[in-house]
Amino acid sequence: MQVQLAAQPQRPGRESEDFATATPEALVLLDGVSLPAGLETGCRHGTAWYVRRLGVHLLARLTDRADRSIGECLADALAETAALHGARCDLGHPHTPAAMVVAARRHGSSLEYLALGDSLLVLEPTGGEPRVIGDNQRFPQGEALRRAARRAAPGSAERAALRLDYIEALHAVRNTGRGPWIAAASPRAAAHAETGFARLDSLRAVAALSDGASRFTERFALGDWPAALRLMAESGPGALIARVREAEAADPDCTRWPRGKAQDDATAVYARLWPQHA
Repeated sequence: MQVQLAAQPQRPGRESEDFATATPEALVLLDGVSLPAGLETGCRHGTAWYVRRLGVHLLARLTDRADRSIGECLADALAETAALHGARCDLGHPHTPAAMVVAARRHGSSLEYLALGDSLLVLEPTGGEPRVIGDNQRFPQGEALRRAARRAAPGSAERAALRLDYIEALHAVRNTGRGPWIAAASPRAAAHAETGFARLDSLRAVAALSDGASRFTERFALGDWPAALRLMAESGPGALIARVREAEAADPDCTRWPRGKAQDDATAVYARLWPQHA
């Protein structure tokens, strides 16, 4: 793989809760779950700490454990990261740090992939339409609250209260079997990731995007997926993020494009692929 990576925090000077890393054989992208300031999490470390450690552990497993499936690699990385917290962290707390995960690696003549949550992996074929993988852990029970929060004025007390109601409802059921699954403290979540294989000789490239970067297509409709992939191939993933930032700046009140945050952490990885030769 030949990998290009770009990332921007939600705003200058703020620590990003996204994390991405890659080797010539594998890539990992995590989008940490942001929480309102002051919300108790039971953890003394925080989301940015968590995504970096989970991301590094996952990349290590992907590259040194070809005998383990990609889902098993995520389960191993979740267990290893949980062990780093120590006894002072309550990993059973509903707001314990968590993340969306996208990963891919060479596996013989195939690309093995995984997606858990609303970050996206986009497979660019040598012919035909791109295949979009991810956004696979939705929470339909909370959609009314989510829509109400997006209708409220940005920065208002009403919006903050509705967003907190949504978070409380979501986190009460995630990773319980009664709601969506996410990469948090329990390795069991890995079994609910979307996984699979694609032949390397059928692919031109693969892209991984946090939801802050996938706004290019998914929220702002600045172009379809072929256009997004073409932009990254020709100008790099930083150009895609720049277009997203332009759209966000043109709609600071979230009226044209209703969304939870006016700006979000944005990370994009674009990797050109070549078939594995014997």
